[in-house]
Amino acid sequence: MPLQATSGAASYDAFGGGVPVVPAYIEEVFSTYLYTGNGSTQTITNGIDLSTKGGLAWLKMRNFNQGHILFDTIRGVENYLQSASSDEQYNLANSLTAFNTTGFSVGSAASVNTEPYVSWSFSKQPKFFDMVSWTGSGSNRTIAHSLGSVPACIMVKRTDVAADWQVYHRSLANTEYLVLNSTAAKATGATRWNSTSPTSTVFSLGTSTTVNASGGTYVAYLFAHDAGGFGLTGTDNVISCGSFTTDASSIATVNLGYEPQWVMFKCTSTTDNWRIVDNMRGFANAGSSSDARLFPNLSSQEFFSDTANPTATGFVTQGDLQASQTYIYIAIRRGPMAVPTLGTSVFSPVAQTNTGSQPFSVTAGFPVDSAWFGQRNGWGVNFITSDRLRGATNLLLTTATTSESFNNSTYGPSVSRLDSNTLFRDGMTNASEPNIYWMFRRAPSFFDEVCYIGDGTYGAANHNLGKTPELVIYKSRSNSVNWGVIKPVSSIAYYAGLLNLTDTFDYYSNDPSVAGLYTSTQFAKYQDTAGYTYVAYLFATAPGVSKVGTYTGNGSTQTIDCGFGSGGARFVLIRRTDSTGGWYVYDTARGMTVLTDPYLFLNTTGAEVATLGSVTTVSTGFALNSTILAAINVSGANYIFLAIA
Repeated sequence: MPLQATSGAASYDAFGGGVPVVPAYIEEVFSTYLYTGNGSTQTITNGIDLSTKGGLAWLKMRNFNQGHILFDTIRGVENYLQSASSDEQYNLANSLTAFNTTGFSVGSAASVNTEPYVSWSFSKQPKFFDMVSWTGSGSNRTIAHSLGSVPACIMVKRTDVAADWQVYHRSLANTEYLVLNSTAAKATGATRWNSTSPTSTVFSLGTSTTVNASGGTYVAYLFAHDAGGFGLTGTDNVISCGSFTTDASSIATVNLGYEPQWVMFKCTSTTDNWRIVDNMRGFANAGSSSDARLFPNLSSQEFFSDTANPTATGFVTQGDLQASQTYIYIAIRRGPMAVPTLGTSVFSPVAQTNTGSQPFSVTAGFPVDSAWFGQRNGWGVNFITSDRLRGATNLLLTTATTSESFNNSTYGPSVSRLDSNTLFRDGMTNASEPNIYWMFRRAPSFFDEVCYIGDGTYGAANHNLGKTPELVIYKSRSNSVNWGVIKPVSSIAYYAGLLNLTDTFDYYSNDPSVAGLYTSTQFAKYQDTAGYTYVAYLFATAPGVSKVGTYTGNGSTQTIDCGFGSGGARFVLIRRTDSTGGWYVYDTARGMTVLTDPYLFLNTTGAEVATLGSVTTVSTGFALNSTILAAINVSGANYIFLAIA
């Protein structure tokens, strides 16, 4: 589900014609969407306009040896190609039956009952993706395109008879090519591209029958490289095509300037499979067997290995790739890029009682990047965090110092996966388990998450929040240490405290060496022991969506104006800073309408308190009443808070 873009001054075209350029965001033109077959028809709503703009839908059954099937708006519905095969185009009834303005529809042939699928949708968009078709001439020629930039990768497939896929990539010479349906290394063949590099308006073909046989029919998919064209100013990159060489440990660090959500790899120096990883199925910074890889050149099911770790600025390859070899890649930026304007598009509180069915699921209505949840009646397991970036099955407890655990029994029922919009849990057998889930989507100005490895320098790490973070929560994933919390106040001042304890916060009024590291692109590695692995959760104020702030208690009643308009707060986290205190959590799923609606503590395993709530939602934010619970509004006391509309 795409986010609504914030309004802003329109940019204008480069030719000085005064034509407004409508901002484009990656979430409008690309989607990885997971669905489960129902044996009948279903509509996949992923926010990608394939009907009006045209585009490509690439489908694969994940746990069965069935080929990748590609449908596009040039060749029409039910006409598919297979990336793992040289076969010509086939027609498959009841497969992809319609291209829609918000996705596509499938029939029973692409919706086998209870089987899991992945779909990758590419919408035609200048400086991102284009498609063209032609009838071969048998002579050297050029083909016009509308990519609006120089194509960096071109995949060509003959459709009327069997022929191998031919792949051009900017990292190869214009006399070289790869074959998508093969493990082969790069090969030389001047008749593919006529020894001519593409331009921003055309690409060249030679006389090879795989690309230009007289009377043959062809389709090509074109991918851009660092061409800008996206974001509010139209200058942000969303797709990159490049190369790297691994070292003797299969490691290579690739800087894209953004965190990727989808990457395709191919070794060019020796034989190896093509690979695709994406963050919906599992492309995590999580160690061995964390990435769900699929092979475009094979029909095999999904396999798990540590292919690469995404970072805030690119990725680092891991042991799944071959050592000391050269690879090419296509990488697509993680979204959303647009600043949200609705809290419901990035945050969902859900109170739910287990029914005993397996797996137990909770749906947010948007891709869940981080879920914080626990049992409302305590039972010693509050509160668990599960993140897409860390790998959904790797859990942390906000109430303890313990390191990351892979669904340890201590953490209660396990998380089996984070699907596109849904969290799934196994082991939920007790029907009397009432749970609360707070589900977050990473989005500019609202929330970001960064994983990093400590080096002991206490320097800065990169983030993609798009503005200076106002609240940062840290935890070592690899070692048993306290959770850290930083509330920047200015470029020289900040509060520092602990999430899992009730200790008083420290206030540093003149420490630019730490406070100065919190900027719109970086944050301080406040926890940074060499060799430890860490996760940091970054929150900020997004107008009308979230508010990070402070208030001073008045000992009576007061309203905290968060600028939320008529909706009011649906989630409030409060912590006193000048004295000891707990981390109070309120949400509308459990009730924030009367003063006695319950609260929970992030730092304890106790049950919710249903008689001393004292925080209610109001139209602009939330209201405090100290006559019921004095601790959240002590006269003269200082507090920090995070509120979400």
